[in-house]
Amino acid sequence: MQTLTITQPDDLHVHFRDGDAMKSVVPYTARQMGRALVMPNLKPPVTTVAQALEYKKQIQAATPENCAFEPLMCLYLTDKTTPEMVREAKAAGIVAFKLYPAGATTNSDSGVTDLFKLLPVLEEMAAQGILFLAHGEVTDPEIDIFDREAVFIERIMKPVLAQVPNLKVVFEHITTAEAARLVCESGDNVAATVTPQHLMYNRNHILVGGVRPHFYCLPIIKRETHRKALLDAVTGDKSHKFFLGTDSAPHPKHAKENACGCAGMFSAMTAIELYAQIFEQAGALDKLEAFASQNGARFYGLPENPRKITLVKQPQRVAESVQFGESVVVPMCAGEELAWSVISID
Repeated sequence: MQTLTITQPDDLHVHFRDGDAMKSVVPYTARQMGRALVMPNLKPPVTTVAQALEYKKQIQAATPENCAFEPLMCLYLTDKTTPEMVREAKAAGIVAFKLYPAGATTNSDSGVTDLFKLLPVLEEMAAQGILFLAHGEVTDPEIDIFDREAVFIERIMKPVLAQVPNLKVVFEHITTAEAARLVCESGDNVAATVTPQHLMYNRNHILVGGVRPHFYCLPIIKRETHRKALLDAVTGDKSHKFFLGTDSAPHPKHAKENACGCAGMFSAMTAIELYAQIFEQAGALDKLEAFASQNGARFYGLPENPRKITLVKQPQRVAESVQFGESVVVPMCAGEELAWSVISID
């Protein structure tokens, strides 16, 4: 039976929510990942060091005792963020600030309305070596939702990189050929996370045969040409610039299956198995370890995890739903069979 052993991976983009819902989902990530970068878009958002450190304590309390797991914390960038706050964050061990353009995604109402007014903040981030994480979409109502990322690149990302050339940037959950090209053509200070859904699916999965709300996420899944471009990026000559970030984003089933369903896909419970299947189908299973366990750690200036994770080519069927606080969440690939299973972490 085929086995695959790699360095324990990191999930460098995950949503844990809070309260009882958080307690339900943290163990899935903690059992697979050595570290996870936790997104700050709670209600209210995590905008201060004190809030981030308290949130970290809550996550640690929800982590199973046998898991050597470290949550990495970032702060929510707002119009009121200052250079002084950047220095305070760096001193406290906060690794990044996250850009949510106002109204772009779940709980982004407190997001940035004009990033160029925050150039002094970005310059301080570059000086401190703290990372800038970008949800790369514009939110102008006249821009087609499938074009938001490409327009963001031209209007915002390229000018910011030109004006703050030493800023260390992670273009989060990229979805387009344009984003992959930008990362590949930029300097070593620019990298990107890529989700399993954007490597597996195209927009037909959302719309053909009826609207399928559990495939709805933001940034929205794009055309097949973009999916192929992302696969080429994570397996190609510049693959060292791309790394694992699931953007696992749980929502209660009733909130997804709703007249106005919310955006997000919950992939944490089978994250590494999903990526193993993706890389195997692309004929690049030998590139999985770098993508999952090495590229991100290097970009963040972290040591590789000391433990190993072993997968076996043995089918597993994904649960139809799992507990999520007082409700349930439908996981990515619910009811489907995946080709790989985790058998050990040591």
